[in-house]
Amino acid sequence: MLSLFQILMLILDVVWFFIIAHVIMSWLINFQVLNLYQPLVRQIWDVLERLVEPIYRPIRRILPPMSGIDLAPLVALIGVYALRIVLANNVAAFY
Repeated sequence: MLSLFQILMLILDVVWFFIIAHVIMSWLINFQVLNLYQPLVRQIWDVLERLVEPIYRPIRRILPPMSGIDLAPLVALIGVYALRIVLANNVAAFY
């Protein structure tokens, strides 16, 4: 059962990484450091969008519009971190 705990923690780490990568890439695109007309940048952006959009969509339905500020990544990161805390505090259940 400890393996299940470690797999869940690994999945949460990977989700955390994808969200951070998406946020950083969106900043770089908005500040015109990266250009979406470059094929590699476009491919990476599309992959990240497909991975994190299912996580953001339910959060965006709940959050009110914030006039151009998207708080969905922040809420998603807090949710992932909260899940890590819950799993870590209940690690005894996996033994």
